[in-house]
Amino acid sequence: MKKRLAATLFLCLSFLLPAREAAPAETQPSQLHAYLRQGIESAFNLDHAGATSSFQKAVELDRESPTGYAFLALARLFSYETGFDPKEREKNKEAMLRYVEDAVTRGEKRVGKNPRDSQAYFAMTLAKIVKIRLALMQKSYFTVAQESAYAWDYLEKTRAADPNNYDNYFPMGLLHYHLNQLPGVTRFLSSLVITAGDHHKGIQELELAVQKGDLLRELAQAELSSIYINFERQPALALAITLDLMERFPKNYSFSFSLAIIFSELGRFDEAYAIARDLEKGIQGGKPPFAPQLQPRYDHLLGRILFNQREYARAGEYFQKALKDAAPYNARIRASALLRLGMIHDVRQERKRAEEHYNRALEVEGGEGVAQVEARRYLKTPYVP
Repeated sequence: MKKRLAATLFLCLSFLLPAREAAPAETQPSQLHAYLRQGIESAFNLDHAGATSSFQKAVELDRESPTGYAFLALARLFSYETGFDPKEREKNKEAMLRYVEDAVTRGEKRVGKNPRDSQAYFAMTLAKIVKIRLALMQKSYFTVAQESAYAWDYLEKTRAADPNNYDNYFPMGLLHYHLNQLPGVTRFLSSLVITAGDHHKGIQELELAVQKGDLLRELAQAELSSIYINFERQPALALAITLDLMERFPKNYSFSFSLAIIFSELGRFDEAYAIARDLEKGIQGGKPPFAPQLQPRYDHLLGRILFNQREYARAGEYFQKALKDAAPYNARIRASALLRLGMIHDVRQERKRAEEHYNRALEVEGGEGVAQVEARRYLKTPYVP
């Protein structure tokens, strides 16, 4: 339902600053804000241990608040999706579900006492988002619909209780934009039980979060960049955003991958290859946060650059290399590689083979995102360069 939702939403609780009754009115929110900011900085630089440590300190300021538990649930979801070790992934999944339950239980207690507790409502919103993402990966669409309805209800109550919180526009923009990307029947049903998808409204809300948001500004930037690259086909609008994020968070290789794609889409191939070479050195060196498991992502990147140069034979070779990896954490890479192979067959007017690859892209478990949206589009209308 929502592309790379876990990778962008796991920090959203950063603006929830509940005051602890036993603490001084000014000290507690300031202290919590500092811990959350530290966690955000660590997370954006892919320091998972540092981020978790900071978020845990935020939890310890008020163990009866749902905020900290929802925050840890989202952090565990992020680690689960980006981790490489199967045992660690399972541990993160178990902890994630435990924190979700803790967050919802405490949130319900808070709103039972104060029906206008916007912080509690938003904490429960993000706990539900964790369940939604997990249900998507498990293809449990009834659970997705049910939990999405709860999440939207909590989100609206958050806005009603605190209309001046501009960070609130970030998750609203995500839902409005990406619900609009769903297939026709599913999009209609979502409008009945959740909210209607709205392409333009979603972008406007995300832009508002970038302009006036507080701790969620970086997340809104990252999401807007992704939308401009992958859905809107306007890489020029993503360039300045991604350059800013890359400069501030140099250890986050995801921004390097995105910037290389942007340069490629803009026809600035020398710059795209220069970034790709740096990524290759990092992967081969294996110094954290780099790891050998990023090789399929690198192969996919080279394939995409070559595709944009219309060197389809060489591009296809790299996409085939990316497909050799069957790890769950590279599911979206496989879906995208299959999509691109289908597009190459369409260019060659090999329609049946193109359709085979588009269907295979849709069958990739855990491959939800832009690749599957595009695959559905090109099954209806062949790709044309």
